[in-house]
Amino acid sequence: MMASRLEYRFRYLLHVLIYVLGFWPFWEPWLGLTTKSTWLNLSAAMARAGWLSFEAATSVLLVVAIVFAALGAGMRVWGAAYIGSGVVASPAMQGQVLLADGPYRRSRNPLYLGTLLHTVGVSLLMAPAGAVFAIAAIWILQVRLAMAEEPFLASRFGEAYRAYEARVPRFLPSPKPQVPAGGQRPHWLQAALGESYLIGVVITLAGFGWDFNALPLMKGILISLGVSLVLRAMLPRVTPQEIPAI
Repeated sequence: MMASRLEYRFRYLLHVLIYVLGFWPFWEPWLGLTTKSTWLNLSAAMARAGWLSFEAATSVLLVVAIVFAALGAGMRVWGAAYIGSGVVASPAMQGQVLLADGPYRRSRNPLYLGTLLHTVGVSLLMAPAGAVFAIAAIWILQVRLAMAEEPFLASRFGEAYRAYEARVPRFLPSPKPQVPAGGQRPHWLQAALGESYLIGVVITLAGFGWDFNALPLMKGILISLGVSLVLRAMLPRVTPQEIPAI
């Protein structure tokens, strides 16, 4: 079930591939499935059911998309601020520190959880078949990546990691911190620049979604991706230096 070393190394490209297939699922015409967005399909279904008017339903669903995208961006920025952009972007697993600060006191994998929340938000712009595929594929990939990291960290930190693993949930965050803070200082600006794609998506949805036109939304998402690639390439490779006690 765990990801292979090759999958882990190219995890960023795998995420991009999943999103591309989600937005442009080539199998839809072959199966006679609708190519209209999940946003429009759900809005129409809510209107037919008499729950809301079509216009009101589109607004409600847009708010839902913005909320999920914002939660995903917030979770990833929070996690990246503590773990460091160098670790986030590294093609290999990193074991310099057993982190127990920020969101890592509540969830062992806040970055992967943030990615899943982001996917749910942007999936409303995909056709239903693409949305289901993207959410399922991203979830499976996050689980595989997390399961690959766990034995690696256990081999590095032994009982300290086992104690951390037993107290902190794998994905869904605990309402309260489960371990003492280790004193790691966050790097907020660096994290925001490293996660600029997700922030850009939130801005795009909130700024341009109210016209209910998919074209500027798609352009905004692509621009956000391009800007993030440039910014990530410019960021210094910073990793935490101390192992906090658990």
